[in-house]
Amino acid sequence: MVAVSTKTPSEADILRPINTFTKKYIALFAVCALAFGAFLVAWAYQLQKGLVVTGLGDWGSGGGVTWGLYIGAFIWWVGIAHGGIILSAAVRLLGMDRYMPVARLAELLTIAGLSAAGFYILVHMGRPDRMVTSVLGHYHITVNNSPLVWDVTVITAYFVLTATYLALTLRYDITRLRDQLPDLFEPVYKIMTIGYTREEDRIIERMVWWLALAIIIMAPLLLHGGVIPWLFAVLPGMPAWFGAVQGPQFLTIALTSAISGVILVAYAFRRAYDWEHIMTDDVFRGLLLWLGFFCLLFLWLQLQQNVTGLFKAPLSTSTAQGATLDHPIYLLSMGLVFATLAYIFAQTIRPSLFTKARAILSGIVVLTATFLEKLLFVVEGFMHPEFEIYAATPGEYFPSAIEWLSLAGTIGMVVLIFLSVSKVVPVVELHAIEHLRGDHGHEHEEHGETAAEKEVKA
Repeated sequence: MVAVSTKTPSEADILRPINTFTKKYIALFAVCALAFGAFLVAWAYQLQKGLVVTGLGDWGSGGGVTWGLYIGAFIWWVGIAHGGIILSAAVRLLGMDRYMPVARLAELLTIAGLSAAGFYILVHMGRPDRMVTSVLGHYHITVNNSPLVWDVTVITAYFVLTATYLALTLRYDITRLRDQLPDLFEPVYKIMTIGYTREEDRIIERMVWWLALAIIIMAPLLLHGGVIPWLFAVLPGMPAWFGAVQGPQFLTIALTSAISGVILVAYAFRRAYDWEHIMTDDVFRGLLLWLGFFCLLFLWLQLQQNVTGLFKAPLSTSTAQGATLDHPIYLLSMGLVFATLAYIFAQTIRPSLFTKARAILSGIVVLTATFLEKLLFVVEGFMHPEFEIYAATPGEYFPSAIEWLSLAGTIGMVVLIFLSVSKVVPVVELHAIEHLRGDHGHEHEEHGETAAEKEVKA
């Protein structure tokens, strides 16, 4: 029997992360800063010595790969980021009020994930100054024929869209809660609410709705269902990458990864700040159901790729797909996703199987599986090109210590972003609290005051 909280959500609840400062917070901040700092030191060493210290770039007579964990993790972070904002946009477009408490967390996950993905571009370029000299300085030329510039363009576009989307919704919250926010960040709050008037609330609602629609449209057409998979899918010389299935496959991986990430982040905030009455078990049950749906699509598209890649396929395609299917890492990743899907299906039939611990484990398992699948996707694509002239002495690849540090460092960086933002602005929308409480903020607003302002005055 699951206990149901009878507490009424309040403004004080969503302000608790801003107004509390614990030893656990300091310890987690220190650990993440250490992980990120360790990677920065390793990156500095790589800048000094070159990419040779990672083993990347050993393609040719060595039979190795020029891309590895760096690009695999880049795809993984971009997927998490794109899936996060899709989830938040769907909440607004489809009226999925059940998930309002986690919508802003999904938006912040997008900002953090895109930051990590963009950082990987700089790291893998070898020399960060090339971003200026080769990409930005000749953008009018490179945008027409450089996959790297396509990456930079869509990531920048999505970052701007998401940041605008988030900033617009924060104006309402900051204005209503200003008296309860710390004076230390007064300059930040002033910048974020420049020119604010009550009349803009309904206009912003429409703007955010249109932004959400644009995000939903762009995701399958240009982002993780478009440009990112196109960088691989249009290369006929790489049979393991080539094919029309890559777009939808990347999109399902993005959504499974993002939902898993939102589950983990939401549970962390729920546990740290006693938000059982805000992020209820019902929210986690719903997220698990969506996770199961996208896991099913993910496995189905993997089956499509294996059937078309193995059944009377061209020799190069059959060789590449067979090598992937035989790889223990691939079997492990597919097994992890299937096990998660089986659990979600079982707990749907028998609700007593649901526990928050199992929901968290499902998120961790799926994130591990999607990362392994993307890493293997990149590596195996290089290992089995159309003309495998070095097949007699096949190369090997295993991530270097610097690459593993990059993964730990970017995870630390993403957590640091959440820890820092949660001390400045609410990570749960005020509208979500008003909805859970039964207030109708906009109706009150027509009479001059919102429910939040009345409560502050009282």
